[in-house]
Order: sequence, then C-alpha cells, then structure tokens
Amino acid sequence: MHDVARVAGVSIKTVSNVINDYPHVRPGTRDRVNDAIRQLAYRPNLSARGLRSGRTGVIGLAVPSLRENYFAELADEVIRAAEKRGLGVMVEQTSGDRDSELRAVTGNRPRFLDGMLFSPVSLGQEDAEALNVELPLVLLGERIFGGPTDHVTMHNTSSSQAAVEHLVGIGRRRIALIGADLEHGDETSSASLRLKGYVRALEEAGIQFDRALVRPTSMHRWNRGGGAEATHRMVQEGVDFDAVFALNDTLGLGVLRALREEGLRVPDDVAVIGFDNIDESKYSVPSMSTVDTGRAEIAAIAVDRLIERISEKGERREPETIKPAFRIVARESTGFADTDAD
Repeated sequence: MHDVARVAGVSIKTVSNVINDYPHVRPGTRDRVNDAIRQLAYRPNLSARGLRSGRTGVIGLAVPSLRENYFAELADEVIRAAEKRGLGVMVEQTSGDRDSELRAVTGNRPRFLDGMLFSPVSLGQEDAEALNVELPLVLLGERIFGGPTDHVTMHNTSSSQAAVEHLVGIGRRRIALIGADLEHGDETSSASLRLKGYVRALEEAGIQFDRALVRPTSMHRWNRGGGAEATHRMVQEGVDFDAVFALNDTLGLGVLRALREEGLRVPDDVAVIGFDNIDESKYSVPSMSTVDTGRAEIAAIAVDRLIERISEKGERREPETIKPAFRIVARESTGFADTDAD
C-alpha cells in the first residue's frame, strides 16, 4: 500500500478508501490509485484485512462430491450468487465421510471463513447439536431438520409425487423406482423422502404398490452405473414395468443406456423421468423428463440467508426452513416435445 500511495501521489488512507470502495473519493484520485494498483500488480492482503475488520469476504461451501452433477452445478450456482454479492467461495469436498463433515464445521479451516453453506450426507438428525457453532451456518439438503441453523432444502416428497403423477398421466401403471432401499432406508434421506412421494402417488391413483418395482442402489451408486445395473437386473429378472422414476438424473441417464442395450424403446416401451434437472438431462438422447427443484433459487436464498446471519449483531433470530417451488420438466423420455415448458 505504501508503494501504491507513492506511485499515485496520495496518502495510504486514500489507497485504503479506494480498495474498500469508499464512496467519497474524487474520480480522478480513484483513477490514479487504480492505475497504480494495476501498474504494481498489487493484491490486498485478505488475511490482514480480515484481522482488522473481522471479515474475509470468503464463505465456504461443503458438499459430498463434486463428481456428482447436482453438487457441481449447485457449487456453480453458489459461486455465481456469491460473486454478485461481492463474496468469494471456498469449496470443500467431504466425500460423504462423517469425520470430514464434522471437521468442515468444527475444524480449523472455518476460522478463515465468514460463514458456510453445508450439505451433509453422513450426519443425521441425532447430530443436530453439532451444527450449533459460532460460525454462521446455513444447512442444505435433507439430513437434519429443526436444527439450530437456517435450512434451505427442496420439496422432496411432493415433487416426487408430482413426477410419478406425470407418469400416471401418460397412462403408465407399472412404474419402477430406482434408488431407494425398502429394507435399510433412513427416514430423513433423500431416497426415503422421494420414496414416500412415489408411494403416495400410487395410492392416490389406485395403483397397487409392488415391492419388486423398487430397486435399491447405495448412495455412493446414485450414478449412471447404479441406474444401469438396477435396470439390467430388473429386465433380466423378467419384471414387468412400463415406466421408471429415477431418484436423480444421473441414475436416469444410466437407466436410458440400459434400456437401449436391452432393446427397449423410450418412451414407447418404457417412459423415464429423473430428478434434479441437471444440464445433461436436456441433452441426453432422448432428452430426459425431470423434476426441477429450483437449484438456482436454492443457491441464491442460501447465500442471502448466510449474509444475513454474518451481519447479525447481538441476539440471533430463530432459524427458518425454506423450500423453493419445484416444477416438472416434460421432455422426450415421457413423450413430450423437447422443451422446458411445464
């Protein structure tokens, strides 16, 4: 800063005012300082600024896996939302490991952050108290409800019900579900909540529930391979089905591949709908119908809530749970034109 002040012919205080975007700086002075900053390739020391202000201008995002399309695209949305608000984002992958998830909110790294968005998969309802930390925190996902933090999540059950109703609406009655385990389900998991919507839709349509149509994959197999494997197994066992609800889009992409390899036509023989509306679902062949859970809105709301929590002084208000609206995106895999209209 001394060097910038010398080159620009101003005081160190003026340089500080320009860096911090203080409004009452003459345009000519601001230009000279910015020219000097560019000439010297000066970068503010964020650690020092954080010590003085108590803020670093950086928030964290902890997710299970960036190889999963949903979390990669969620991270992209969070970064975009944060940039619009003048914040940087440090992304951490926990790999769905319990100890890594605990370290994400209680370890040393959070000390360098103003706050964190956190999406756990191994921590559960019994771990709610672990989120009671000094670091401003906003929870994403479904694992912990009624905890000590704001919680931005999705309408898992009602949106899944709508997905199955979409299949029923095009005349399908033997609807398979891929991604849930009837024997070892966790009530707060995405799989269990979406299974509940599936069962509810069948009941309301007067369709008898058939356990043979519910096919599990482990959470670590909620990917193309898991979807393809479950579909091949179902066909080879001779299970009769005319539609598939895949509990996320990457499972659905595997389903589409397996159906083609088994000689079944989509949607003529089997209709398919996924969940999450990842970018790839629009460009698969055929394009895949899906549930749009409002990912961009989830990211924007979560960042705004975190900023509010960071800015709070004194006693904090009660935590809230927010669920953005969802919509069904009907595409070729359920017999619709390739558009994103509802």
